[in-house]
Amino acid sequence: MSRNAIVVLVSLVVAVWAAGAGCGDATPESTGPLVGPFSTASVACHEEGVNQDPFTVSDALALNGADHEDPADYAWNSADVVPIAFAGSAITIGGAGATASGSTLTITAGGTYSISGTLNDGQIVVNAKGALVRLVLNGMTITKSGDAAIFVSKASKAVIELAGGTVNRVTDGTTYPAGVDQNAAVFSKTNLSIHGEGVLVVTGRYADGITSKDGLVIDGGHITVNAVDDGIRGKDYLVVRAGTIDVTAGGDALKSDEDVDATLGYVLITGGSITGTSGDDGIQAQTDVLITGGTVALRAGGGSSATVTDTAVSSKGVDAGVAIVVDGGTIDVDAADDGFNSSGIVVINGGTTTVASGDDGIHGDSTLVINAGDVSVTKSYEGIENTLADMTFNGGRIHVVSTDDGINLAGNGDADPDVPTGDYTLRINAGRIVSAADGDGLDANGHIVMNGGCVIVNGPTNGDNGAIDYHGTFRMNGGLLVAAGSAEQAEAPGASSTQYSVLLTLPWNSQPGTLIHIQSQAGVGVLDFAPAKAFRSLAFSSPALANATTYNVYLGGTATGTPIDGLYEGAAFADGTLVQSITISGIVTH
Repeated sequence: MSRNAIVVLVSLVVAVWAAGAGCGDATPESTGPLVGPFSTASVACHEEGVNQDPFTVSDALALNGADHEDPADYAWNSADVVPIAFAGSAITIGGAGATASGSTLTITAGGTYSISGTLNDGQIVVNAKGALVRLVLNGMTITKSGDAAIFVSKASKAVIELAGGTVNRVTDGTTYPAGVDQNAAVFSKTNLSIHGEGVLVVTGRYADGITSKDGLVIDGGHITVNAVDDGIRGKDYLVVRAGTIDVTAGGDALKSDEDVDATLGYVLITGGSITGTSGDDGIQAQTDVLITGGTVALRAGGGSSATVTDTAVSSKGVDAGVAIVVDGGTIDVDAADDGFNSSGIVVINGGTTTVASGDDGIHGDSTLVINAGDVSVTKSYEGIENTLADMTFNGGRIHVVSTDDGINLAGNGDADPDVPTGDYTLRINAGRIVSAADGDGLDANGHIVMNGGCVIVNGPTNGDNGAIDYHGTFRMNGGLLVAAGSAEQAEAPGASSTQYSVLLTLPWNSQPGTLIHIQSQAGVGVLDFAPAKAFRSLAFSSPALANATTYNVYLGGTATGTPIDGLYEGAAFADGTLVQSITISGIVTH
């Protein structure tokens, strides 16, 4: 199956929803006296996911080549182990399958080799074509002044086993001989696995720390890498299933860069604890970054407060050429550039994701879907942005803080925000979305369709932007929408909606935390909301709004209970000022 089929598969999860039509006129009234108390009906903010067939990591892996790991690789008979001891520049070998020449140990046959001691300016070379070789690092230190310290040249597979209770150190040289292929302290030309319960400290003084020219699987150990360039690199794929990994890299922290075979070049994380500090990207994959579990903390390019001045440098938290798919795990990104960036799709099905970025928090160039999980963009230029395809929210709890647009369907890659080049849709089916933006809170250079869920928008406070901004249509068919901001560019859902909406322009600017209360003249409350930013307008839509019903709007006062994202549910309201009355006379009332 073509890798382009990913976009087709993901598009199957996006439902097409019908909408109705109609329009109405506003009937505002003048401000009134202090009033209260009133009882407020419960205002539910339903967040339950609606997607039944999400595109998952398993689906993405079905389009990729399988990794090489086999549990049998980590099992051996202790009676067959060949002991090897280092002592300065001397090497003692206690069995067949290996030879020593000066301070170079060469392994020529398959088997299991236990290595201990300190080797100065030496090297381990594996040259066992077609054989499985296990290197059990059992309290070993090795340095090499002019090449890789561990060099797997030929083998069917190589395993580095970290013996429990031991600390093992590997350091390469600052210069390498001209014409050699290797460029890492631990360098393998074949599939490499790292396993065990011991400690491995790798210092890559020339370029990379750990590199495999084929696949690399990490399934255990406490691994610390400090590298001039990339920290840990598997050309065909990099798979992390377990272990504690701490990487400091001048280039990318974790990387897979196979660019010929479209089924390779992926990074898969299913467990373990990863900390990456990088000059370039935290995780960089030619094709996919796939995460199902574990804990990942990335700081790229100096973090979100840093400035990227070199256009040739990429300082993204997670960067993928085809897809980013998150099924679970805990991910914390602090990046000078985008937090998440995919040249293809982004799909989040679960887990906890926290992003602080100097540019976009989460960016996709093709379909972007959030089905579940906790997503917090705590700092960004634009919070969640997608270009040249639809963006869909099917569930989850999403919080966004941005200096420009909060949720942005760019439509044309921001080439001209006033001229959309595609018929794209921002679709909200379920979930809780909270946007605090200095630019537009909810922005689409195309269409918006909201069928359910809860959207809360705080800001902007400047008149050049609006809490809601769209260039096509906005069909409001279900869910709760509360968008408070400045009045100059304020918009409401459109006339093709099937659920009633109102757009209020209030008589004065209100300070952050000022309560706005709406209730029917019969005393049934439909909203208690305290915006986090100053506001002059409110766009509001709820299933509780009824046609031909007059609602009174109050500012100030108090409400009982504890608000969630400024929204009270089941509160008792008192002591507000009546500022407006509005009668629902059509699908949208201004």
